[in-house]
Amino acid sequence: MTWFEDSLGYSLLELLLAMALGVTASAAAVPGYLTAVDDFRASGAARYISGRFQRARMEAVMRSATVGIQFTQTASGFSYAVYVDGNRNGVLTRDIQRGVDVQIVVAERLPDQFTGVEFGAVPGLPPVDPGGTAPGTDPIRLGSGNFASFSAMGTSSSGTVYIRGRRDAQYAVRIYGETGKTRMLKFERATGQWRPL
Repeated sequence: MTWFEDSLGYSLLELLLAMALGVTASAAAVPGYLTAVDDFRASGAARYISGRFQRARMEAVMRSATVGIQFTQTASGFSYAVYVDGNRNGVLTRDIQRGVDVQIVVAERLPDQFTGVEFGAVPGLPPVDPGGTAPGTDPIRLGSGNFASFSAMGTSSSGTVYIRGRRDAQYAVRIYGETGKTRMLKFERATGQWRPL
């Protein structure tokens, strides 16, 4: 065999070894990639919900009326819809049922826009605020009616909603009552702490 014949190709053993290395490297990269995609989706969902809160706040100021986002738990998770106060007593469940407080934005669900993302909390998640109440099994911490209400002055009710990804990416959107503004936070598993975004 000459040098020319030997350099034309690879042996079957060399090809199998190269393929095995490629498959091993790919298998090692896939979990990290899936975790990153999950985190990206959960982060996007948190930004979306924060934007929804700010949009409701703007609606309240523009309409000079209370605007509320009501979160409703169903068999398939939580949905949320936006309502405007029709009788100047705030957005109330009984007024929604009677048609007094009118829905102004179609009800939505997070998984419809962000695959694998839902309102939820990983087990043992600490509260966003030191000394506050941990979410436990209730990811919507907006009071008994599950409303985020915004006044014509731009103020709001206070509370937090927790957003969880398929691979346990964990975010929270906090509403501050005096200003009606929101803040997004991410839970860092390594430190066990919430980090503002």
